[in-house]
Amino acid sequence: MTHPFLDLAPLSAAQFASIEDRVARLLDTRRDVVIMQGEALLPLEGAIRSVAGPGTTALNVITGPYGQTFGDWLRDCGAKVIDLAVPFHTAVTAAQISEAFAEHPEIDFVSLVHAEAATGNTNPVAEIGSVVRAHGALFYLDAVASIGAEPVLPDAWGVDLCVVGAQKAMGGPAGVSAVSVSERAWTRMAANAQAPRRSYLSLLDWKERWIDGGRRALLHAPAQLEMLALDACVERIEVEGLDAVMSRHASAAAATREGAVALGGGLEPYVYEAREAAPVATTLRTPPGVVAVELVTRALSCDPSLPLAAGGGPLAKEMIRVNHYGADATPETVRRCLAALGAALAESGLSNPA
Repeated sequence: MTHPFLDLAPLSAAQFASIEDRVARLLDTRRDVVIMQGEALLPLEGAIRSVAGPGTTALNVITGPYGQTFGDWLRDCGAKVIDLAVPFHTAVTAAQISEAFAEHPEIDFVSLVHAEAATGNTNPVAEIGSVVRAHGALFYLDAVASIGAEPVLPDAWGVDLCVVGAQKAMGGPAGVSAVSVSERAWTRMAANAQAPRRSYLSLLDWKERWIDGGRRALLHAPAQLEMLALDACVERIEVEGLDAVMSRHASAAAATREGAVALGGGLEPYVYEAREAAPVATTLRTPPGVVAVELVTRALSCDPSLPLAAGGGPLAKEMIRVNHYGADATPETVRRCLAALGAALAESGLSNPA
């Protein structure tokens, strides 16, 4: 018995390269794009370990949990790390980046998360990129959550390592990801004796054995299902139009913020300013005395399929995430989420106006 998901022909090098080219067009980049066979943590960690070492002085921006993780990886590589942490209800500013450079002119690497789906904020990458370029530092960007929900333009913004994943706003698979790499980043990797080589984390392996070889021979057998799903999700974005996809996400975010306030009961946007709120997911602060994870559990009791979650770790007490991304970036999904939260608030004895 044949099965369309099991009896797949091997993915050829030409097919693999064509999917890379498709992702490059989505990013509007002329730089090398490497698709890695794993969830986005693979290239996120691989890129840091490829360029960072004992001689690196890194400015690590923390606007959520992923920024904290990047700092841990950088320290593990032997880099000197200067953490710039801002409250999770806001975004970092280009002025704060400039101040960090003024205080530490030796900074030669900057790590930043574009949109933190976990905390609901988004950072002004274009403005920050101008500052980083002016100081000649290498710029590393986690755009996993933002790609598809808002513009991601590594070339225009001077991003040297831009990591994207398909599982959020792109509406694709979680098991495959990509990174665009500038020539400056390749040069830094080649000079780094600690950069992973002959390793699943290695970007240099892809450069030397795939890109430099004319993309004719793959390093290992690719994951056909994930690669085909990635190709299909990029094609779907092309058909709908990237601007239309981003508009859907922006509309969903605006409706969620407005609707949560209209519910009453004390829910309010966790990120204070709408311009600093990520379009990929909206975070909400629960009223005093209401535990977020308990409210989410009540809301999901009638419809477990809703894209609702409590914040991670300590944030589980006070933060609710409405994950309106990908196929869920629609008015209907927002309406259902808000209705469920309203019912949960009513169960908790809080006001829920009709």
